[in-house]
Amino acid sequence: MTRLRAMLLLLLLVGCAGGGEWVKPGMDQAAAGREYQDCRELADTAVKTDADIDQDILATRQSDWQRAGVVRAQTRVMHEQTRDRGAAIVDSCMKTKGYSPAR
Repeated sequence: MTRLRAMLLLLLLVGCAGGGEWVKPGMDQAAAGREYQDCRELADTAVKTDADIDQDILATRQSDWQRAGVVRAQTRVMHEQTRDRGAAIVDSCMKTKGYSPAR
């Protein structure tokens, strides 16, 4: 349970570190960074429920999964799904604001 929370916190911190390399004509990197931070906060809020549910599942089913030997794999899958959903939300948010990924 604590390991999942730590992984999600790390994911959120990594996601907040910078402007995500997005560009928009007429906007400087500082503005892109602020817009990116807004999108990260939106994504963090959206995936928080998923992360909380995953944590509850792990807390209640951990002994079953340990007996089956799949705790680590299940934790990784949950983490990856939450990370991917958060990234998709940021991507959609930034594109909606008129930004495109830097090339």
